[in-house]
Amino acid sequence: MSKLPVVVGFGGVNPAGRSSFHHGYRRMVVDALPETKAARTYRSLAAIMGLPVAQANDEAQRRYIREHTLIRKIEGNIFDVDQVPWNKRMALSGQGGDLQFVTRSRDLPDQLPEGWRVQALGDGNVSVHITDSCNILLPTTRKIEVSSAGQFPTGFDPAALYASRSHPRGLQLAICGVSDALNSMGIEWQTVMDRIRPDQMGVYASSAMAQLDDNGFGGLLGARANGGRVSSKNLALGLADMPADFVSAYVLGSVGTSGPSLGACATFFYNLRQAVNEIRSGSVRVAVVGVAESGVDPRIIDGYYTMGALASDADLLKLDAAKGLSEPDYRRASRPFSSNCGFTISESSQFIVLFDDELAMELGAQIHGAVPDVFVNADGYKKSISSPGVGNYLTVAKALASAAGIIGEDAIKHRSFVQSHGTSTPQNRVTESHILNETAKTFGIEKWPVAAIKAYIGHSIGASSGDQLIASLGVWNDNIIPGISTIDHIADDVHSSNLRLQKEHMEFAPDSLDVAILNAKGFGGNNASATLLSPLLSQKLLRGRHGSKAWQGYLERQESTRASAAAYDDKACETGFSALYKFGENVLDGDDLEMSRDGIGIKGWATKVALTRESPFSAWLKPE
Repeated sequence: MSKLPVVVGFGGVNPAGRSSFHHGYRRMVVDALPETKAARTYRSLAAIMGLPVAQANDEAQRRYIREHTLIRKIEGNIFDVDQVPWNKRMALSGQGGDLQFVTRSRDLPDQLPEGWRVQALGDGNVSVHITDSCNILLPTTRKIEVSSAGQFPTGFDPAALYASRSHPRGLQLAICGVSDALNSMGIEWQTVMDRIRPDQMGVYASSAMAQLDDNGFGGLLGARANGGRVSSKNLALGLADMPADFVSAYVLGSVGTSGPSLGACATFFYNLRQAVNEIRSGSVRVAVVGVAESGVDPRIIDGYYTMGALASDADLLKLDAAKGLSEPDYRRASRPFSSNCGFTISESSQFIVLFDDELAMELGAQIHGAVPDVFVNADGYKKSISSPGVGNYLTVAKALASAAGIIGEDAIKHRSFVQSHGTSTPQNRVTESHILNETAKTFGIEKWPVAAIKAYIGHSIGASSGDQLIASLGVWNDNIIPGISTIDHIADDVHSSNLRLQKEHMEFAPDSLDVAILNAKGFGGNNASATLLSPLLSQKLLRGRHGSKAWQGYLERQESTRASAAAYDDKACETGFSALYKFGENVLDGDDLEMSRDGIGIKGWATKVALTRESPFSAWLKPE
């Protein structure tokens, strides 16, 4: 019988704040929350921003928090938008054709260019005469064309949470995100390890862009060009699979499956699909899924701007020309499904923990939702690798059909909503709205509620679908679908006859929504859509499968889990993140294994890796 993958923990950080316990989601709808929930969200933000938590109810501090979260002008702690370093190429020649300068002899190239004459001056200096022109790279600065981004709350520094040892920022975020997710569970990790075989765990995490800052591939590719040296860490730590490797080696101590996957802007769902399929098949019982993406970097911004994909300062001013603004409205840089000019880059780290339904029952885990299916389809033949195609029609329709197969055709018409990819590009507003609108028509949905949370937090590339999943869990907790707050109209070319797209938040009665369809579209035809079930529906499914008696026992075990999780949230709302990082601890080698024909015992694990397996192919061998 197939196992149901259930979400038992989630966490991370994005421009809205800490993800666990719905704090990041609540920052997006804080204006619609009751005061008690709003106050706790402000406390959570104050804690990670290094602000006095005791003053979280002070209106001046709340205003500061609102202004220094979500999308805004890029702040100087990341880089100075007016003085971005670069090397300008210059051609030099001397008056009359003879160029002369003095330099240190050790700074001369190993092989002198043709036409150079060198004369020693003493004290290690030389005079260089060049009869021809000379090309140089002059270190200087420039103003970047894109000044807005979704940035972490001001004051949050992932490197300060643990001994980061010059790790790329993306890997710092991976440690931060997975720590928050594990702490949110309310179950000690050793307890989980004691209930499963070592090879029944999987880690499915990556980054779409790899690590492109100076501690990763950025340093590898730029060191020599800038006159520096390549670090021994640059290549290894720059790899896109490193978030999974760090989580396995320094947080979980996992010896199970490692399955990092990449799919451009759908990368989180690509990882999630692997985890869901392996839990459903019984190959793994525990899966840690995530993406850590550090995209607010001038080199990455340069690349997307050159493609014409980003909302530049100049184009934002054109959008608001009637207002006569002297500088862009940075807070409204992302305007999904409205008149827009490009997406807004962001940074994020999002992780979830999945159990199979039996293990969740056995350990009394919290059940925040369930993921029965994730669908991936390519676009087929196309002219441009970056242009949209037909694959996303397939994934969205399949995800909704999966939901209909669980709750019925009539229920999806009235009890489902969509987390759109919603990037804020002119092309996306047309193509994705057509996909969603046509799917709604096909399934008889008259006004399908659509969220587009990139209006608040921007586009975190590979982590963006993780942002969507965790925001959807918040919708079920507080019964509010965030409105597209940065828009003032729906663009004329948006297909919306069967969609509900609006600026205002959409409030619903408790337990009136059963399913969320989450959608992601990536460059190259990397389309993915996930079916996410509400906590209540997930619990009904588990109770139906395991029976009332088993369910009652589960509820009793869950009480201590909830208490432990709440204690973590209380602490995090006072002191911020608590990173789990075990560098050099419990290191294993061959002497820590006990090998026998039936299994391999590993130090620290209660059960063995099984070596006795039945093969479905053995029956194919027929006697001659």
